[in-house]
Amino acid sequence: MSEETVTGPNGALEATHPLALAPVTGPASNVDGFVRQFLRNLNYERGVPLSASSPNDQYFAFAMTVRDYLMARWLEDLRRQRVTQSKSVCYLSAEYLLGRQLDNNLLASGLTDIATEAMAQCGIDIEELRAQEVEPGLGNGGLGRLAACFIDSLATMSVPNIGYGIRYEYGIFRQTFVDGQQVEQPDAWLELGSPWEFPHPEFAQTISFGGHTETYDDEGVTRSRWVPSWNVRAVPYNYMVPGYLNGRVNTLRLWSAQATNSFDLRVFNSGDYEEAVRAQTYAENISKVLYPEDSTPQGKELRLQQQYFFVAASIHDFLDHMVADDFGLENLADRVIFQLNDTHPVIAVPELMRVLVDEKKLEWDAAWAITQKCFAYTCHTLLPEALEVWSVELLGRLLPRHLEIIYRINEEFLLEVRERFGDDEIRLRDMSIIGEFPERSVRMAYLATVAGAKVNGVAELHSQLLRDKVLPDFNEFFPGKFTNVTNGITPRRFIRLANPELSELITSALGTGWLTDLERLRGLESYAEDPDFRAAFREVKAANKRVLSDVLRARDGFEVSDGHMLDVMVKRLHEYKRQMLKLLHIVTVYEGIVSGRVDAASVQPRTFIFGAKAAPGYAMAKRIIHLINAVGSVVNADERVQGRLKVLFPQNYNVTLAERLIPAADLSEQISLAGKEASGTGNMKFALNGALTIGTDDGANVEIRQLVGDDNFFLFGMAEPEVEALWARGYKPAEFYQHDESLRRAMDLIASGAFSGGDRSVFEPVVSNLLYDDRFMVLADYASYIEAQAKVDAAHADEDAWTRSAILNVARCGFFSSDRSMRDYIDRIWHTPPAF
Repeated sequence: MSEETVTGPNGALEATHPLALAPVTGPASNVDGFVRQFLRNLNYERGVPLSASSPNDQYFAFAMTVRDYLMARWLEDLRRQRVTQSKSVCYLSAEYLLGRQLDNNLLASGLTDIATEAMAQCGIDIEELRAQEVEPGLGNGGLGRLAACFIDSLATMSVPNIGYGIRYEYGIFRQTFVDGQQVEQPDAWLELGSPWEFPHPEFAQTISFGGHTETYDDEGVTRSRWVPSWNVRAVPYNYMVPGYLNGRVNTLRLWSAQATNSFDLRVFNSGDYEEAVRAQTYAENISKVLYPEDSTPQGKELRLQQQYFFVAASIHDFLDHMVADDFGLENLADRVIFQLNDTHPVIAVPELMRVLVDEKKLEWDAAWAITQKCFAYTCHTLLPEALEVWSVELLGRLLPRHLEIIYRINEEFLLEVRERFGDDEIRLRDMSIIGEFPERSVRMAYLATVAGAKVNGVAELHSQLLRDKVLPDFNEFFPGKFTNVTNGITPRRFIRLANPELSELITSALGTGWLTDLERLRGLESYAEDPDFRAAFREVKAANKRVLSDVLRARDGFEVSDGHMLDVMVKRLHEYKRQMLKLLHIVTVYEGIVSGRVDAASVQPRTFIFGAKAAPGYAMAKRIIHLINAVGSVVNADERVQGRLKVLFPQNYNVTLAERLIPAADLSEQISLAGKEASGTGNMKFALNGALTIGTDDGANVEIRQLVGDDNFFLFGMAEPEVEALWARGYKPAEFYQHDESLRRAMDLIASGAFSGGDRSVFEPVVSNLLYDDRFMVLADYASYIEAQAKVDAAHADEDAWTRSAILNVARCGFFSSDRSMRDYIDRIWHTPPAF
């Protein structure tokens, strides 16, 4: 800094410093420039001098400064995309689990060192600014985190992309525990605003609902039109998505709902204040909460409103602003591919048809040919209940023209099926987009499959089962339409940012460049045999555990015991994820100790960490959370375990916590029933951060095990064909309980009230569910799981061998980069090369 530097209290630069007043002619690419722009933002955007600013003021000014650095690049990329008319990927997703943006944007722009020094010169600890950031509440779990990884990779690969979604005011929910039970609180992530978003009300779209359709004569052609009964405004909020050190900045565009006539002054003046704002309240409900509870008719309707709201706004936005006026729509597929991230955005198919036929006046066949080239569908599930259906009654009432279009798509599709296979009524019924039982409904996965240019699963096993068991008739009818793209994660966030010490260790061994070419991690294999590297690797893991311990102590009041294996299961709480199987293992070990059959001193010390949210209306999932917390309370307080076991369940698990927990983990629990998990991405994050996996042959576990080798993976449980065979024979879970003494002891301990103050009724529904329903075969896989856990204990006792396996997991999992996933999408589905 110059000699004219003026300092305030504690040596901080005062807002009157001349750098704050100098004109800004370019991005803040050096320390002085960064300080100048920071002070200007603090003065003119926040309206405070440095000496009177709060930590939140400083965070906002700091974030705005980073944002300003990216701005010129972003605006230039938008301009180029419009001018060159390059093909774009429009990623349609109901959720984006972004995580905090500050460090990611610093990393991508190469500003971390400059920004750190600049804040130090201002007398500000950058760690305090990081602590001010609130994680955006825009996602729930793996689906949203995958979307965030994908848009990061597309920007890093210089592929034009717009991510489209909803700007939820409260997101999913903030999870708290009261007496061990989940309580949902609003996640007010926007309470203090967000420095990363740009609202553009001038580009709002009007989105209509309800009403009726009518036909009319258009110069001798009979056409249909929709006459809606009400509408809302979709206001876009733009977020910048920077590529890693490549100058590319793509766009995430999120839509917020507002009433078209939000305030009735006449009604207000009459004294009916509530009625005066009723329209505003009703409209804004659409973007209020991610995945509103849909066990009621009102909840189902709101979900469909959300889905149509954001895809209709997105399609119109792209056509209005990214397609030249003189562009021939017959070539629309040369400009865009709309990727449907699961079934939530599939209503976009009839919406594009409506725009092309009703608004652009194209003939049906021409519009359908365009539509079939412009959509691709990713299926993220094998569970029938997760493949969305909408009742014809609801769809017809809310979107009458779209239902007409769906009927015609189905009618013409079934004519093709009949031409191919004859009058096979069973096949026709099974392939119809319109289902008849238990109520007449639209099967959205079928619609996406018929309309999509490609359909992909998200792991090799999942894609095979999708073709062979979920949509086999469609696979036969559309040869070549089905493909696989195994999921991936961005190494920028989940290695470089989450695990900086491991990143430095890798770079010391391999040099730079691996963050955008993750297969280079293969070069670490030889280092697994190097005693010094193994020691350094263990120290990284130990340091990460210390960081986690500090975080959990401050965040949740938890202590992570030194010397414990860290056994982690973090994922959405659902019965198919089988958190109950993990809990039965814990109870089994605990019961052995307290019954005196097992010497506590012989037990491998473990800390078990769970992280999960249950959907608000999912009663069984919430009971399981209650039981996990109850077991933890008893186990952690029982002196008989001699500190060998600890069960922790930090509330409100999110990306921010994941970035501290995953690098510290020793064991990754990926224990779903074979054939039920589509892919998983947590399994990839753990393996790439040096945790060993205990898992079934399910989802991407199959590919992880193939890559890392059986010696470095703890496999258990039935394979998918064995699962099917057991169902066919007639699965009776109570028989497994009766014939396995360890299982019986563990379940009896739960049923006895030992974890509920002697009240047997509290967890009776969980026990009965396992004994008489057990849809996901927890009891059938229990014995194999306990045997595999014994192998884990034996392996962990050999510190050097365990470290070698951990290093090999890192070295052999470079395949699971989201950059590779994007290359697969580009090669197999999108055909969108880098633009610049």
